[in-house]
Order: sequence, then C-alpha cells, then structure tokens
Amino acid sequence: MNTYRIVLADDHVLIRQGLGEILKGDSGLAVIGEAGDGLELLELLTKVTPHLVILDISMPNLRGIEALQTLKLKYPQVRVLVLTMHKEYLHQALSAGADGYLLKEDADRDLFSAIENIRQGRIYLSPRLAGEVLGRRLSSDDPLSSREKDVLQLVAKGKSNKEIAETLFISVRTVESHRANITSKLQLKSTADLVKYSMGKGYV
Repeated sequence: MNTYRIVLADDHVLIRQGLGEILKGDSGLAVIGEAGDGLELLELLTKVTPHLVILDISMPNLRGIEALQTLKLKYPQVRVLVLTMHKEYLHQALSAGADGYLLKEDADRDLFSAIENIRQGRIYLSPRLAGEVLGRRLSSDDPLSSREKDVLQLVAKGKSNKEIAETLFISVRTVESHRANITSKLQLKSTADLVKYSMGKGYV
C-alpha cells in the first residue's frame, strides 16, 4: 500500500508535535508538512501534495473554515479532517467541504479510525458528536419526501440497497428508484456527498 501523505495545520507547535508522534505509530502514514495558520497552509499546498490535511479551526491570519473553503476550491482531491476542541462548528465545517470532524479530546483514541474512514471515502464524525445530532430531523424546506428521507438516513448509516430494502420492507428496485430521485433532487452524485448532506442537515 502506498504511503498516505498528511499535512498538519495547527497554530500550536505542541499539538503538531503530538499528532506527529501519534501518526508515527502507523508506518503507512507520513507527515510531509506542517503549517501554523491558514495562509501558511495554502502556501504549503503549492509545494507539496498531500492526500489529507488535518486542520484546526482556531488559527490566526486565516481561520480554519476559510482555509478549508479555499483549499477545497483549489485542491478538491485533497481530503480534510477538521481537528478541533470546538463542537459548535460541525455543520459549518461540513458545509465548507470537510471530510471529517474530530474533537481534540478524542484524537488519541480515534485519530487512526478517522483517517482510515476518510481514506476509504467515508465521512468521519466524532462519536460524541454523532450522539448529539442523532435524531434531529431534516429541515422542513428539504425537497425530499418522507420515504426518500428514510432511504437517505439509511444510506448515511452505510446500509446497502439490499439492507435498506429489508429495513423498509420495499424492493431493491424501489430503493434504487428512491436513490435516483434523491440524487436528482439534491444534485449530488456520490454516496459521500449524500452522507455529508445528511450530516449538514443534522439528520444523522
């Protein structure tokens, strides 16, 4: 397996050092650069090509959310894991294009899981944050029907079409039809985008 290249962006040197030490525990990961603020990160990305950026939100000069938005516009192939002590920026980060949101207090336990999920094309969310948003409904102006919302919720939970069909007592073909309608209405093509949409709405 090829080495998975990572850039660390945090204004605290000790945090970057600590993350570097944790990441050394996996020989398949390599830190190829560090940045102390958003502007420094964007400059660094003109020189190196990471697979993943681990990004703090509270940074000087250019905050993490603004850096994330610019990064995703210029380098859409680069994945971003937001690593922060702040819970309140979750939906803002996901809307800006974050591929994961991990609380710093969970980093020592969940960092490798977060990286692996993102590496496999999935969205990662700190378990305690998932618990906070679980059960919240999609906003009333959502274009989806009630059944489409049911399907979307199960898609976001990683269920296959067959599993969704069995859960909702409908045929696989009906599930496929609902998924086609969902992607058409939302103008989203990939499963990752559907998951991100669900999280951004506080649905899962």
